[in-house]
Amino acid sequence: MTDRRDTVDSDRSWVTTDRERAIESLERDTSLALLATASIGRVGWVTPDGHAMIMPVNFVLDGETIVFSTGEGDKLDAVHEGRVLTFEVDAVEPAFQAGWSVLVIGAAEMITSPAQIQRIEELHLAPWAPLRDRVFIRLSADEITGRRLPLHPGEITFVRQSP
Repeated sequence: MTDRRDTVDSDRSWVTTDRERAIESLERDTSLALLATASIGRVGWVTPDGHAMIMPVNFVLDGETIVFSTGEGDKLDAVHEGRVLTFEVDAVEPAFQAGWSVLVIGAAEMITSPAQIQRIEELHLAPWAPLRDRVFIRLSADEITGRRLPLHPGEITFVRQSP
């Protein structure tokens, strides 16, 4: 029998102390399938002066590549300078203390072919903010890792805090 204690604190409805639940490592195909369910991710890179930059972007999965659009600025500079990019997407369910995260690392390139640009536009990659001189960036999934914290085994119980 598993020793499981749920405690209430001031920040969350309940916190589990169950030590039996393990984080799952996800296979490449599973990670790609999870990426396909999302539309917002975070692209990251290191600036020439060594600072980490992480910016949210909307994206589409095109086969096994991430495609996002951008305008002039730091993201495009990172691509032009050939810096390796990272891309992270996640989803969490705080009430269930469950979720997943996928990290992609790879080289990025501008999409310049008019035929490819038209095909990407048909995938409905619409920016949330208007972009001057919009360009499409393709990030290859040279490395992809995923992790998932599954639901608790057995019964799920909620404890509501009173105001």
